Amino acid sequence: MNPWLKILLLPLSFLYGIVTLIRNRLFDWHLLKQHRFDIHTISVGNLAVGGAGKTPLIEYLIRLLIKEKIGVATLSRGYKRKTSGYVLATENSSADDIGDEPLIFKSKYPIEVAVDASRVNGVKQLMKLEPVPRVILLDDAFQHRSLKCGLNIMVSDYYNLYFNDVMMPSGTLREFKGGVNRADIIIVTKTPDKTSPVEMRTIMKDINPQAHQRVFFSYLKYGELYSIHQPESKLDTLNDLFRFRVISFAGIANAGPMINYLKEYSSDVKHLPFADHYEYSLKDLEDIERYYQSFEGGNKILVTTEKDLMRLKNPAIWHIAQRMNIYILPVEVSFKDKEEEFNELVMKYVRANRIQYEKNS
Repeated sequence: MNPWLKILLLPLSFLYGIVTLIRNRLFDWHLLKQHRFDIHTISVGNLAVGGAGKTPLIEYLIRLLIKEKIGVATLSRGYKRKTSGYVLATENSSADDIGDEPLIFKSKYPIEVAVDASRVNGVKQLMKLEPVPRVILLDDAFQHRSLKCGLNIMVSDYYNLYFNDVMMPSGTLREFKGGVNRADIIIVTKTPDKTSPVEMRTIMKDINPQAHQRVFFSYLKYGELYSIHQPESKLDTLNDLFRFRVISFAGIANAGPMINYLKEYSSDVKHLPFADHYEYSLKDLEDIERYYQSFEGGNKILVTTEKDLMRLKNPAIWHIAQRMNIYILPVEVSFKDKEEEFNELVMKYVRANRIQYEKNS
């Protein structure tokens, strides 16, 4: 954003911040009702708009809980879905039904996945299932104060840390920075490989966590590229990717880490950007295909994300995508250090009696 425009928008940012502050205070003073449920609820959210790595972290938690044989469900808003109200995902659900990120959870893991703009109603509906999930993971619910979650995890992008940001519309914050105090766990996401312990300590000082808070640093770990035609057919990134010209395209909030990763292994990477949660049309795919074909030589591939794959599976365009040489770049969260400590914090909450945990925490 133009620096002068950011300055001009500061009064609006202040007014927006005051409105959110009053709303938060009404919840703090119990003048607005918060709902508590006799079930373990873990919220993953952030103070800012935009991608900060919430989805890979939800996946990390899903894998952790499945490994421990704990029944888990996810609840999201279902951004850009074409349905309304509460929807429980099935094997036949599409991105139009539940949104692209929930569809990732449903397609990859044997769990219950639901969407509802009202997180309170969503939890009520999930609690009617048989068996009742032991843990509900709530995606992007940090500002949903009407639901009192048992464990709150707040993420912040290393490249746009919340304490360097300002309120919307001048910045990207959805509430004042003091909102971080509601978090039990703070995770600095997308931390670069070369970040030194000194740099991390500096960030820790800026965060200045309270006694009840723990801070962790995570990074994105990319998996092997796999073909949409044969998911079991994978490219050995280290040994094979240098032979290919890569044309990447993605409708995600920040494609920078993905592009940088591809450039580490391929000498020729071109990127076609689309808006976050972009709904591809026939023309879009035809344009991508035409751009791909404009490069001479056979050693070339198209690369996109799992989130984009969910939207490409729209029946209106899937037949076009299937004839294209598209590979998917999966991504996971990993921790710079203290991974076991993070896991133990989560499991301590999940294994404890929920009410007793809240009394002692």
